[in-house]
Amino acid sequence: MQRVSGLFSWTLSRVLWLSGLSEPGAARQPRIMEEKALEVYDLIRTIRDPEKPSTLEELEVVSESCVEVQEINEEEYLVIIRFTPTVPHCSLATLIGLCLRVKLQRCLPFKHKLEIYISEGTHSTEEDINKQINDKERVAAAMENPNLREIVEQCVLEPD
Repeated sequence: MQRVSGLFSWTLSRVLWLSGLSEPGAARQPRIMEEKALEVYDLIRTIRDPEKPSTLEELEVVSESCVEVQEINEEEYLVIIRFTPTVPHCSLATLIGLCLRVKLQRCLPFKHKLEIYISEGTHSTEEDINKQINDKERVAAAMENPNLREIVEQCVLEPD
């Protein structure tokens, strides 16, 4: 009987190990993703709105729930931001997306890929804006414009 019990225990541990359920880091994984998401949120919540003297957090353009982090591999993460413009026809939604991208590219302490989207159904031209803010060439071209770059710099400047 003891031999059967030992065989069962060994078999169960192998099944759990092969399925990934007993991996030492498996239980920590959701907590690590939550911590990384909070780290991202702490960086973007202080970004200033281009028009108003308020932060994106104060205007509820971003919230903790708008940030998602997924592990790509052990050293790299996919960061997904879904922000909500204040009005469905916000003319500065692209600029807000650009500010989010610039701030995270500069400040995130871990290797990442970044996807930024307008929350579904919250802007009249969300598809076009989503393409613009996730196109590296368009982002680079926008940041070459001195006037636009100055606005972005003012928005992402850390408060004292």
